[in-house]
Amino acid sequence: MRKIVFDIETCAFQFESLSESQREYLLRYAEREKDEISKDEKIDEAIRFLSLYPLTAKVIAIGLHDVQKEKSFVYFESESEDEWTSESKDIQYKGASEAEMLKSFWRIAEKTDQFISFNGRNFDIPFLMVRSALNKIKPTKNLMSNRYDTSHHIDLLDQFTFYGITKKFNLDFYCHSFGIESPKSKGISGMEVKTLYEAGRIKDIAVYCGQDILATAELYRIWEEYLHF
Repeated sequence: MRKIVFDIETCAFQFESLSESQREYLLRYAEREKDEISKDEKIDEAIRFLSLYPLTAKVIAIGLHDVQKEKSFVYFESESEDEWTSESKDIQYKGASEAEMLKSFWRIAEKTDQFISFNGRNFDIPFLMVRSALNKIKPTKNLMSNRYDTSHHIDLLDQFTFYGITKKFNLDFYCHSFGIESPKSKGISGMEVKTLYEAGRIKDIAVYCGQDILATAELYRIWEEYLHF
């Protein structure tokens, strides 16, 4: 059985690039605030969260880790087919456009028996599917089928919270709790991706994505050994 751990990184479009009606919609609650400080805070919050929505952001990196082969591959946004391998030789990186990244993901999905993610059902998968539609790309599999059927997709956040019964923590928190090297240990977090992207540091984002899938793979092994029945 081919098992693939995956993760994506996203970045919002410039707010000014959205249509006037879209901007009005996103700021509708902020504009109702009479207090200027509260209004500014809500405007900042609305803009900060644009990276979370596939209609206001794009995929800039996709990380994939083959559980059996213990090999990882990260696609990252680039106008050229820039390629390199990590110092440890276990992660390959390749530059591509968003459309090329999405096509490659769905090609791999077609030959994958089971996907493993952390919060993939609530974020990564719907984001990938909608961005694919916007790029006129047909997903090869419906990874948003029955939430409780783990035969095709295991969302570790669902598993470690027993489908939302217990409190949710971020990946970094689980990593520290289980003694796994956190992706944040390299000094980068998901909230800094947009800043790095605007600074032209896309390769740093790719490396962060690579660390993310390795940490998720380690968390999967713990779940598989101690919590999978």
